[in-house]
Amino acid sequence: PGTPAATAVNSTRIDLSWAISTDAVGIAGYRIYRNGSTTPLATVTAANYSNTGLTASTTYSYTVRAFDAAGNVSNASAAGSATTPASSGGDTTPPTVPGSPSAGSFTSTRVDLGWARSMDNVGVTGYQIFRNGSTTPLVTIAETRYADTGLAPSTTYSYTIRAIDAAGNVSGASASVSATTRAGTPGSDTTAPTVPGTPTATAVNSTRIDLSWAVSTDAVGVAGYRIYRNGSTTPLATVTAANYSNTGLTASTTYSYTVRAFDAAGNVSNSSAAGSATTPAASGQGGLDTRPSNNSCFAWDRPTAGSTISLSQFTNLTFNMPVKMLQAPNSNQHWYVVQQLGLVRRFTGTNPSSATTVLDITARTFSVSQSEAGLLGMAFHPNFPTDPRVFVYYIDRSMVGHLSAFTATVDANGAATFNAASEHRLMSINKDLDPNSGPTAQDNHNGGDIAFGPDGYLYLATGDGGGGGDPQESAQRLTTLLGKMLRIRVNGPGAAYSIPADNPFVGNAICPQVARASGNCPEIYAWGLRNPWRWSFDRGSGALWLADVGQGTFEEVNTIQRGGNYGWDCREGAHNFETAGCPASGLIDPVAEYGRTLGESITGGYVYRGSQASTLVGRFLFADFVSGRIWAWIPDAGNPSSRAPTQLLQTTLNISSFGQGNDGELYVTDYVGGTLQRIVFQPGSGGGTAPATLSATGCVNPANATQPASGLIPYSINAPFWSDNATKQRWIGLPNGASIAVGANNDWDFPNGTVLLKSFSVGARLIETRLLMRHPDGAWGGFTYEWNAQQTDANLVQGGAVRDIGGGQQWIFPTEAQCLQCHTSAAGRALGPETAQLNRDFTYAHTGRTANQLLTLNAIGLFTPPILDPPTQPTMPDPADASAPLASRARAYLHTNCAQCHRPGGPTSVNLDLRYTTAFAATNTCNVSPQAGDLGLGAGARLIAPGNVANSILVDRVNRRDANGMPPLGSNLVDAAGVTLLSQWVNGLTGC
Repeated sequence: PGTPAATAVNSTRIDLSWAISTDAVGIAGYRIYRNGSTTPLATVTAANYSNTGLTASTTYSYTVRAFDAAGNVSNASAAGSATTPASSGGDTTPPTVPGSPSAGSFTSTRVDLGWARSMDNVGVTGYQIFRNGSTTPLVTIAETRYADTGLAPSTTYSYTIRAIDAAGNVSGASASVSATTRAGTPGSDTTAPTVPGTPTATAVNSTRIDLSWAVSTDAVGVAGYRIYRNGSTTPLATVTAANYSNTGLTASTTYSYTVRAFDAAGNVSNSSAAGSATTPAASGQGGLDTRPSNNSCFAWDRPTAGSTISLSQFTNLTFNMPVKMLQAPNSNQHWYVVQQLGLVRRFTGTNPSSATTVLDITARTFSVSQSEAGLLGMAFHPNFPTDPRVFVYYIDRSMVGHLSAFTATVDANGAATFNAASEHRLMSINKDLDPNSGPTAQDNHNGGDIAFGPDGYLYLATGDGGGGGDPQESAQRLTTLLGKMLRIRVNGPGAAYSIPADNPFVGNAICPQVARASGNCPEIYAWGLRNPWRWSFDRGSGALWLADVGQGTFEEVNTIQRGGNYGWDCREGAHNFETAGCPASGLIDPVAEYGRTLGESITGGYVYRGSQASTLVGRFLFADFVSGRIWAWIPDAGNPSSRAPTQLLQTTLNISSFGQGNDGELYVTDYVGGTLQRIVFQPGSGGGTAPATLSATGCVNPANATQPASGLIPYSINAPFWSDNATKQRWIGLPNGASIAVGANNDWDFPNGTVLLKSFSVGARLIETRLLMRHPDGAWGGFTYEWNAQQTDANLVQGGAVRDIGGGQQWIFPTEAQCLQCHTSAAGRALGPETAQLNRDFTYAHTGRTANQLLTLNAIGLFTPPILDPPTQPTMPDPADASAPLASRARAYLHTNCAQCHRPGGPTSVNLDLRYTTAFAATNTCNVSPQAGDLGLGAGARLIAPGNVANSILVDRVNRRDANGMPPLGSNLVDAAGVTLLSQWVNGLTGC
């Protein structure tokens, strides 16, 4: 290859490029070597590479060798070198303005954008796309192209682009570009696209052929292409671009391909001429010849607590008329309780004895006893406390409902207090001024619950305004905000709200909120509601579950969809109520309902997503305010038309609301008694049972439990978790025929039934074997087994344990719940198995061969689709490998030991992102003041203080095993080597 041109992009990155090599058969790739090493730094297929994670003010030299599919390797190129500049410290310089975007209409519902990339003194991390003059980004992406879909035909859209860097600096806006979508609807188009060009097929290596072809044209627009292989009439793949990579092929085999184009109306072109290519002979061999047959090691049914629950009361604290309890995002210590008369009170911990008033608007709220008015709803901004706003809905003394924002101050412990004088009203709904409501507005049927959805929009549910039978027909009238689920876009502080682009009546004038509108209100998301009393989004699926209080016969549970009409007052539950003037069709019946013999006023709850073992995971829990019953909605497989809920518990409480912790656990509030109660799931029969011994699991050799079952696949990882000086062996038990999906972030998604087995040894003695499994219903669970003194078997440990294993060492066996505290849902539950961790060689005892693990697992069909060019995938260094860059080793250590919790969506109260792939400046650690105390380090303490480990909280926590130590569970011994590594890295930092 040509001498590599090396360019120092910033203090941690050098970009390389070189003139390509030629070969009699074809170049398969290039191996890059750094600073004279004989071990490749990386293997790539293109003639360029970015080397990141480097040290500032350091010179690096590089050579390149080319290789072909037969394994022949060229001589080394001449060396190219570059020196990284000094670290820039705090970055305040924004990127350059992106190039003027180009836009092309691909179909009647899509516009394709592209632009020239920006430059930045440290590095551009993404681009914000703005549409039609909005000040809120439509989307933020890393690439310099974007397809805007779901658009309206014959409509002009304008776009600008801004670049952002890791420090959050934002460039100026690019020039604006406009594009008009094509006319027509799918039903009006009957003309097929033109025939695609003959595909050019290129065998890249022994398992991959790349295809490309000349694009088709169409009267409206080509929607995509279907690729057919070897004469099959079933498409191999469907793509939108005019190229495709067919992987997982067999060496020394000829494949032929044809292509058909199709448009949005479903018209399909004739087939192209065939293009073909032959894969070369395999240049290497994986570690295993075939995938082992797993006939014994499967995840068992999830152990359950049956369908029974109990309540555990907070005994030392009561509230006056509580109607909601919630936690702020990223703050697991503090709870906020909404009291109907106009107070919000905060308490801390799991057994509080006192609460602090953090918002008092009692002078503004309607406060008549037994009224349904007052302070009814509260929601934190999704980016709280970065955006320090909390939103509430209340009915004032004039019976006007207000959706208002208040500004919070947050102390060092994450506790928020709200400034009552900071109120900014986004929306007011005056029932008394509605021309159809009569001279005096009712004080009931206000709804009032609010929440941000997974789409980032703010939702508000309103009642029909009161009066029996909805006398003003508000729930069915689309010119009023009453009896609706509303959805709005919350803009910056002090700004008016706007309407999401896919609301059913977007484009109409904002509703006047005090009278009937001239057109359908654009704020409406769904309608036909009587008095929606408590509703929530399912954290697992994003579905919106809502409880609607009935008139006099039925209480109901609905799942709300955009544009849905839920029937009131044409129907009560699934039954006719008042048919005059009602639509003949299109009313959506509830998923569950019950009659007045069981209760009289439904209270909505949550879909349970906590970690207690139960069949109720994934089920919607709700209650009745009058009868005190708590139910779950569990569909009856034997009677799919049944809407009867399953009763879980009869209480004497007046349950006004449910609460959901950041950990997914559930609570209820007692309106009359003023108590808070935690829901506890009781053990019961049903579900699976963890075997009492390891030998009974099917995951070990029946003749020798210290060895795995024959169907398991061994693996090792680059950066292992610290486990108190234990060595570990790991295996994957995958159901036969099942495969692993690799996500965009290179995390692995295992199929239901998977078992991941890991054994821990201290010295020559086996201590523990853990099974992390994905149960048949998709939920994850962890189980641990303690090895007996004879080392012949291991016994199930339930509820956790601590054992003396000799040498003064206490070994921790985690509880089932603690397994999932570390194996977080944010990290995908399975922590070690990910692409960068397994991209390494492993010696397979079954064959005696040493081979790359990704290449081996690819070859035996473990991935769908296969991993593309496994050796070129990202690789995480071993923190103990002194030949790897210091910064990369430290970041790998933090990724393995900390990032399962400290990442977006993780179960922590601090906003850190310690994943290996996150730029250091974006981890929110460098020169950041601690949020949970300085641990005695003094006023100069920072999470990471560059150049000063003595002031660095992060290293201090790793060096502890008290209540302030990290990790917070599972370890009794400090990792001295890890502390040394992090100390050297921090002391070597010169800036952020």
